Amino acid sequence: MRILMVGHYPPHGGGVARHLDNLVRELRKRHEVHVLTYGPVKPRDFEKKLIHPVRVPPVYGLRGTSFALLGAKKIVKLHRRFNFDLIHAHFVGTTSYAGVLAKERVKVPLVVTAHGSDLEHTARLTLGRFYVMESLERAEAVIAVSHHLAKLALSLGAERVKVIPNGVEKLEEVGVEKKYITFIGALRDYKSPETFIELARYLPGEEFLVVGDGPLRGKLEKNAPKNVRFLGYRRDIGRILSESRVLVLPSRREGFGLVILEANSLGVPVVGRRTSAIPELIRAGKNGLTFESFEELLRAVEKLLEPKANRKFGHTGRHVSGLYTWERVVREVERVYESILR
Repeated sequence: MRILMVGHYPPHGGGVARHLDNLVRELRKRHEVHVLTYGPVKPRDFEKKLIHPVRVPPVYGLRGTSFALLGAKKIVKLHRRFNFDLIHAHFVGTTSYAGVLAKERVKVPLVVTAHGSDLEHTARLTLGRFYVMESLERAEAVIAVSHHLAKLALSLGAERVKVIPNGVEKLEEVGVEKKYITFIGALRDYKSPETFIELARYLPGEEFLVVGDGPLRGKLEKNAPKNVRFLGYRRDIGRILSESRVLVLPSRREGFGLVILEANSLGVPVVGRRTSAIPELIRAGKNGLTFESFEELLRAVEKLLEPKANRKFGHTGRHVSGLYTWERVVREVERVYESILR
């Protein structure tokens, strides 16, 4: 099968790029997979001939729409060269709309995958809602990475949605002392990092790590108590989680919450807000705990800091994360492909 993936891809960072990187790697064991992504980028040496950048202006508001229009033209040109069996676009919005525009000309089916912010944020914008609804209605197959997103997709016009959760990359576990309460994520409003900082004030005897960057960093650093360290964006997530006793995910929305499973894979229990897709991954009372109020958050963290509870929840977390493999994801994605190519 010859497949064209459309979406953010390394060297781009972020959840969609990581998802696509893992999915492409597994699919290439049996298929020829090309990637159309936002440019300019320098592809990795081992896949230079399979990566096709679309140069777009680095201006918010213009970038996405430019990609939709220019990406559609590029898809048509690439199809003439490679004769793709299908197009699979990641992130429902301007990215997937490039596939919508192109498929009318190349006459191959389109699969779209919803990842989170596309349906939780982009769909609330006037123009964004148009791109989202058109993509969901005109794609031959819609995939969502959580049941929460599947319900949103159905409410926005999708006829059927297949839920295929993310897989978990194997992280290197380092044999070091576990001592930190950790936050990993973008320092943006919807991630609610200020809730994590407030938690540090209530637990002055504990050490807190903030891993990630974003527009709120300066304000957060200025107001944070002395028991909080800011590490910025890091790639050594395995080492950081190996040193963590508890991970806290206070996000107000989360399309999947991959960091929950990454923490669990190294035996780290998680406390997450009871919203969006988070309760799908945190099986409350088993691999972590959920909260709504700040008081609930404080009690949950205190419970998971108890050595016996920490070991028990961490052990269960390893088992839970083991259910989310990329091999399993790819088998499910291939079944979707086969269903629309019959």
